[in-house]
Amino acid sequence: MDYLWTPWRFQYVAGADKRGGCVFCAAAGGGDDRESLVVHRAAHHLVILNRFPYTNGHLMVVPYAHLANLEELPPDALAEMMSLGQRAVRHLKSLYRPDGLNLGMNLGQAAGAGIASHLHLHVLPRWMGDTNFMTTTGETRVMPEALEITWQRLRDAFGSCPESEPRP
Repeated sequence: MDYLWTPWRFQYVAGADKRGGCVFCAAAGGGDDRESLVVHRAAHHLVILNRFPYTNGHLMVVPYAHLANLEELPPDALAEMMSLGQRAVRHLKSLYRPDGLNLGMNLGQAAGAGIASHLHLHVLPRWMGDTNFMTTTGETRVMPEALEITWQRLRDAFGSCPESEPRP
């Protein structure tokens, strides 16, 4: 197996055992949106960057309520989740010009959820050829943009047009 030096991940990995609890709940209750990678806060959800993204712009729409099951999400919160997903798609298309997008949920550990106890919707841009040899043979992804830059671009995009989000 080959190793790729990624020193920017050390801070997250080294602090993983100290954080305890749910990372989404910590981000929801935290005061430093830049540090927690929260790009937007709405009535029932936050929109947050994936700390270990598959592609640049990999967002998640996360309810403030610590719920594992989609069927437990109240109707107004479910409507907001879809509205924020739609808004994320609009911003990702505008900023990154992807060839396509993936939206999805992994409900339960058996379905592939990394954080199975807290429901979240993934929204990520995709480009033709982004599943290249680095991913398929080297189990490595190449990210051309730093998370801090992605955060600022998306934070600005969400903040620039708050009126475009219908409220429940």
